[in-house]
Amino acid sequence: MSKTWRPTHAHVRAVGMSAALVLIAVVLRRPDAAVLGLPLAVLAFWGAFARPAGSPAAAAELDATTLFEGQATGYRVQVNGLDDRADLMVVAVPRGKWFAYDPVGGARAIVVPPGGRAEVELGVRSQRWGRRAMERPVITCTSLLGAYRTEPLEVGAADVLTLPLREGFAAVDAVPRPAGLVGLHRSRRPGEGTELAGIRPFRTGDRLRRINWAVSARTGELHVTSTWSDRDTEVVLVLDTGDDIGVSEGIDGRASSLDTGVRAAASIAEHYLRHGDRVRLIDTGVGVRSVRPGTGRGHLRRILDALVRADARSMQRDPNQLAQRERIRPDSLVIVLSPLLRRAVLGHVVTLAHAGCTVIAVDTLPDHVGKLDEDHDPQAWPLAWRLRLLERRVELDRLGDLGVPTVAWRGAGTLDEVLRDASRLASAPRLR
Repeated sequence: MSKTWRPTHAHVRAVGMSAALVLIAVVLRRPDAAVLGLPLAVLAFWGAFARPAGSPAAAAELDATTLFEGQATGYRVQVNGLDDRADLMVVAVPRGKWFAYDPVGGARAIVVPPGGRAEVELGVRSQRWGRRAMERPVITCTSLLGAYRTEPLEVGAADVLTLPLREGFAAVDAVPRPAGLVGLHRSRRPGEGTELAGIRPFRTGDRLRRINWAVSARTGELHVTSTWSDRDTEVVLVLDTGDDIGVSEGIDGRASSLDTGVRAAASIAEHYLRHGDRVRLIDTGVGVRSVRPGTGRGHLRRILDALVRADARSMQRDPNQLAQRERIRPDSLVIVLSPLLRRAVLGHVVTLAHAGCTVIAVDTLPDHVGKLDEDHDPQAWPLAWRLRLLERRVELDRLGDLGVPTVAWRGAGTLDEVLRDASRLASAPRLR
């Protein structure tokens, strides 16, 4: 017989009680005790006779190992090597912090079908970005009458890569300083493109395919259709991982500053890559490896793979070293995602603004940590924290005086107003 199957506590009690009652009936000459012990003896004998002989083995697999936040997939657990005397299969997954299971509690039991193979499928929903292993399920099988049960069968831990949720971010198509000859943004200069700029007389050097034959036939002179050139820009996302302020409760609860920063970076990157711009990712720490400028869907995946490694406990780089290693072009659009609490990050923002970059600071400080506004009671927070928030307000006002707008992240449309203002400022005539 296989040593995989062990008697259950119920079977041991049935054997012990039946033997005790039969012994009492013989020693004390009590036939009523024998009558009480006989059913237990029959059940114990029947359970021992129906003991399975196979050595079951378990395996588990996920339908998808890469998910977005809030996305669900199937988790199938299979047990092979069961014989017909196996009766029930139970799969239970311990409760985890970042995974939710269907059914609630992650436990399901099925009757073992004929054929020696049983399968249970659970629904798994990932609730927070990152790379982590699922909890190991507890798998047991029982025989008829619950007399024998297997030792908990082990399966390998399934690793799940959860990418930051892309919130369908959208922004105006205006970019402050477009450069290059690709992308979907209209340049301020005429050139080869797709957006109509007007119709003008033919000049030497114009391409024949630009001739507007309808207007030329009507006027008797050659005219061509002129267009605005399509331009792109380099969008630089600077992610501050030096602080993780607030409580992280996953996609269905409150978000910390790092949660907001990572999700905002993913959404902004997807938006600009979809419009043909070059996007670059820079981390203030060493936990996320910087991603060079690039375009396309493959580049978006590289950025998302880098964002899932964001960790507030990683060592932070010195701002001077960061500026030397990560050289940013003066005409770039720089979006800094930070709770704006560390003076080193504020100094780096000022340096970028003085270098000629268009800088936008996205405030990722959560509302539930006690912002000083009319919706929160300032007396409910420690004095040191209130003083730091007051200092932070003064520092943000100074950034505004330098031409660096600060906007709190609110999803789609967050950057519309500041992008329009920056575009108008960039298109204004400059005094020399």
